[in-house]
Amino acid sequence: MELQHHAHLSESQSAEILQVANLSAIADGINPLSEHVALHLREGGDDHDQHLTVEFDSHILGYAHLDTSDQVEGPSAEIVVSPLARKQGVGKMLVNELLRIAGENLRLWSHGDLAEAATLAGTLGFKKVRTLRQLRRSLEMPIPAISLPGSVSLRAFGIGDTEEWLQVNSSAFAHHPEQRIWSARDVHLRMKEPWFDPKGFLVAFENEKMIAFCWTKVHGLASGHGHVPIGEIYVIGVDPRAQGRGLGRELTVAGLSYLRNNGIRTAMLYVESDNSPANQMYQTLGFTEWAIDVMYRK
Repeated sequence: MELQHHAHLSESQSAEILQVANLSAIADGINPLSEHVALHLREGGDDHDQHLTVEFDSHILGYAHLDTSDQVEGPSAEIVVSPLARKQGVGKMLVNELLRIAGENLRLWSHGDLAEAATLAGTLGFKKVRTLRQLRRSLEMPIPAISLPGSVSLRAFGIGDTEEWLQVNSSAFAHHPEQRIWSARDVHLRMKEPWFDPKGFLVAFENEKMIAFCWTKVHGLASGHGHVPIGEIYVIGVDPRAQGRGLGRELTVAGLSYLRNNGIRTAMLYVESDNSPANQMYQTLGFTEWAIDVMYRK
């Protein structure tokens, strides 16, 4: 087996890595790579990305994506190993090389908190430092009526809203390692995706200023996806200057209503396990835990 470094990946390499990830998802029941990584793989990656592959006989057996853009939290990585190459030291080879490149500040994601990943992390001296909960709720259940203040208007996102949205998003997620650093390119990449629907990207204004938003997404619309469509409260945020007025709850309700009105019967979202106010609010709206992702650190 040969370990290789890549500053950029060719189209064929990206396609092969995504195929390995797909095989892994089928075997484990969870996508091994986040949407952000998979999206950038399809689009050729970013300048601050580094890619590692473990190959044998010109076939990719394992892949690691290293993101060095966060100067505060430190580098983060995601790993996938083909189900056909497990228990052969591929994952350990990738993590050791990531440590050599990124140093002891390396963070590792494990989607689904799989036992194999936990064993590898423990062997190499990593501990869980962050848990991301995936919550779900049936949209067959009653949804509360939307009750926004009279001064607040709600409409669909337009391309001209991008810069203002980025400002609100950055403020709303000032302490979030990934979300706070989204750029216009991150938005535009998602707008090119088949699932993007501006009508499901709800933005709230008060005094002609954007103060909150709820971006929804529908998984499984493409044929052959393997499951009925699932709606997601994809990104929801409130400008800090407008917080404390219940806008987060009302925008969530608006997003759930939009999804149900478009024939979706199940909704999901992600929330940090230590975000008690958000977890409590989602619980009152009928959400329960479905799965978790965890982050490891030395």
